[in-house]
Amino acid sequence: MISAAPPRPSASHVLHVTNYRGRMRNYREQLRVPAAYWVLGLLCAAILASTLWAGFSVGVAIAVYAVSGGGCAAALLIWGGVCVEVADGTLRAGKTVLPLQAAGQVTPLDEAQARAMRGPRADPAAFMLIRPYLKLAVYIEVSGQPTAPPYWLVATRHPAELAAAIERSRPAARADRGPMG
Repeated sequence: MISAAPPRPSASHVLHVTNYRGRMRNYREQLRVPAAYWVLGLLCAAILASTLWAGFSVGVAIAVYAVSGGGCAAALLIWGGVCVEVADGTLRAGKTVLPLQAAGQVTPLDEAQARAMRGPRADPAAFMLIRPYLKLAVYIEVSGQPTAPPYWLVATRHPAELAAAIERSRPAARADRGPMG
């Protein structure tokens, strides 16, 4: 006799497993460089290496191509290694951290709004983590800190999700502040 498998619980009843040893993340995105930048960058490095190599021995050619290609790859890896993370009541953009109790208005920006905030409407005192290959961004107003930048502009591929994660993490950030704030 073949027994049927027990019915599966719905997604809302699935057990939630939490990693208590690590940080509780609400959002994480690595701002990787797109493949087109890799192709164009390595092609430019190869053209530069060919120009520098002209007339030298094969050993010099190998060294020039290795240095040129390796330098290009290192630059693209460093440029694309930046992370945007919302965890433990903080927003981390690269190496810079914003406690979410200092965050005011949070607005996901479309392409035109982000372009305006990066260009003509930009405040020189603002913190910006932007990349030319990311057209969307999130605006985060900084309130209550006179020495802090007036706002953060963080480039992202998913502005609505980042803004929602910041909003979800705010109660935890406010609870950590305590009654005296």
